[in-house]
Amino acid sequence: MAIDFRDENENLRRIFLSERLDAAGADAVSTRFAALAAGSAKRVLVDLTGVTFLASMGIRALVSNAKAQHLRGGRMVLFVGANAGVAKTLETTGIDALIPMFTDVAEAEKAALA
Repeated sequence: MAIDFRDENENLRRIFLSERLDAAGADAVSTRFAALAAGSAKRVLVDLTGVTFLASMGIRALVSNAKAQHLRGGRMVLFVGANAGVAKTLETTGIDALIPMFTDVAEAEKAALA
């Protein structure tokens, strides 16, 4: 599991997750993911386009960080792009109803900053 980030501006941080977001992957990045999501930016866009597999522990990491962001007065959105496997998993589990999910990056950024 790999994690990286880029601050798009002072209000928006883009966190890139890639590879397998399963139990081992979520465990490998959980501390860094939480720290990056809690950074100075109040809005977070999580880029899942590079995720090859999304399991329940990965979903748990997304939900817990989205809830923490909300409690801080912020917002988290998910960008899946053309990653149909991850999008299907998020839709099947109903996570897309809890955390806004987008296939278009411009729409994801707009929603994060709204």
